[in-house]
Amino acid sequence: MKKLEEFFQLAKKQLSNFYIISSDDMQLLDKYYEKITERMLHNCRHINNKYYSDINKLSPYHSCQYLMFLYFAANTIFNETGERQPICDKLYNLSKIVSSADIYYEIQLPEIFTFDHPVGTVLGRADYGDYFCCLQGFTIGNNKGIYPSFGNFVMMYSNSKVLGNCKIGNKVIISANAYIKDTDIPDNSIVFGQDRNLVIKPLKSAQKMLFDLSGGGILCFA
Repeated sequence: MKKLEEFFQLAKKQLSNFYIISSDDMQLLDKYYEKITERMLHNCRHINNKYYSDINKLSPYHSCQYLMFLYFAANTIFNETGERQPICDKLYNLSKIVSSADIYYEIQLPEIFTFDHPVGTVLGRADYGDYFCCLQGFTIGNNKGIYPSFGNFVMMYSNSKVLGNCKIGNKVIISANAYIKDTDIPDNSIVFGQDRNLVIKPLKSAQKMLFDLSGGGILCFA
């Protein structure tokens, strides 16, 4: 069986159960099978976690992996065709049904990212750097039509929020329940607190280890 074949089979079955699926929908999934698979495997190989790094053990019944796959499928078809295809909307809606996460397929996530327990996640149209990590309940959105930008190696803990005209630097930890709006965060920082009362501190040595690539990739919280 080809890598990720079970992911495709499950998605097709679920799509057929929830929506009216046309032959065009299926043809697009089949046409971009290799590209979707390539992106998914490239990402997983860079995640330093036993549930991802061994690509022979990837499973659609691992909810985070399946959400990642559904995003890659919809986003790849959108990027390659340059249009909002009906199958993209169906894959996007399916991802919300199975994960309670809102990750629209027009959003361009980086080549390497991960999330853990993404229930309640809302990802807006920000500019994302590589090695982006996030946990449950976080929100990224706009303020007055302006979205944030993120450097490389950003970790967002549970229920954190980043809204508006923010430039989040490289190697930044956004702590649980933090709320950042229209504020820049420098490199090598950890952020606590709420808008107007933020506490920004330099990373300690132990915290910097979270971004160590010596193990072959980013830390995925397990």
